[in-house]
Amino acid sequence: MTGTATRYLYLVRHGEALPDESGLTENGRRQAVLLGRRLQDVPLAAVHHGPLPRAEQTARLIGDQLADVPLHRSEAAGDYVPYLPGREELPPESADLFLRFLEGASAEEREHGPALARRAMDLFTGPVDGDEDRHELVVTHNFLVAWLVRDAMFAPKWRWLGLNHSNAALTVIRYAPDRPASVLFSNDMRHLPNELRWTGFPPELHI
Repeated sequence: MTGTATRYLYLVRHGEALPDESGLTENGRRQAVLLGRRLQDVPLAAVHHGPLPRAEQTARLIGDQLADVPLHRSEAAGDYVPYLPGREELPPESADLFLRFLEGASAEEREHGPALARRAMDLFTGPVDGDEDRHELVVTHNFLVAWLVRDAMFAPKWRWLGLNHSNAALTVIRYAPDRPASVLFSNDMRHLPNELRWTGFPPELHI
């Protein structure tokens, strides 16, 4: 009888992007290569990536450092707003800030984002069928990393807001059978030299 095994989900925000988001900067390419080297000893079964150039380029540069790990393009790993809360869900002291931020979401994002977020949950989270643990990497964007971390922490749906992740930083979530999800580490940049850390992160929060 086939059982279930543990999934290890590796999440990374794409490398530093060019101002027009058409691809990666030189720093962004370096970040991706260094992350790929860090992951060389991880038994990854697949690398999933979003459809936008900055995510796809990051995934390919990571994949170049790995041995025969397939890359899969996934709309569910794209850049979208996963959930739009109402004012009543938000802390009163920060509701105006978050709602102003969300005003920039397009009609398409408002319509399709939540469905893509549900699809991402179906594809990338939870234990896996079979008897062997599975390790998967998703190269995506800040919003989806925040959404999946929020879910793993059983936080309210609005709490993806305000969770920031640096370019090419690594987050790992473990989904073991019969146990709650566990965030093993988040926004880890140990594979990057100091000059490549904290890009894409609010300057006032750099450490």
